[in-house]
Amino acid sequence: MENFRIVIGYLIYLPIVIVLTVFTSKMLFKNGRLFMIDIFKGKEDIALATNKLFEIGFYLINIGFALFIMEIHTYSRHEISYQTLMEILSKKIGGFTIYLGLMLFFNMFLFFRGRRKSRQSVKIVQK
Repeated sequence: MENFRIVIGYLIYLPIVIVLTVFTSKMLFKNGRLFMIDIFKGKEDIALATNKLFEIGFYLINIGFALFIMEIHTYSRHEISYQTLMEILSKKIGGFTIYLGLMLFFNMFLFFRGRRKSRQSVKIVQK
């Protein structure tokens, strides 16, 4: 019975972290598209291609991390209760959500840094 509850935990955990990752990625890279076009000085083809590559990397890193931390440990000789399962899931999903937020801000930092570097190179060329 214990393994059944752990499988239920996985069946709850996986869709939630995948949906969170896809939603975050879609929002980030839909809005990041404008930054990329600005960074690449209006060269839309290369900007969109680079944006898509960043999006794929975002998926790979975050879904990979979600799978890496997926394991549910049981530390007692008793069956895992539904309450314990929900507490474990809340920690895992909450921790993953915090991690995903940090990754979002890291990517935003990269967008802003790229934009700043792009504008600095334009100022140097104009002088």
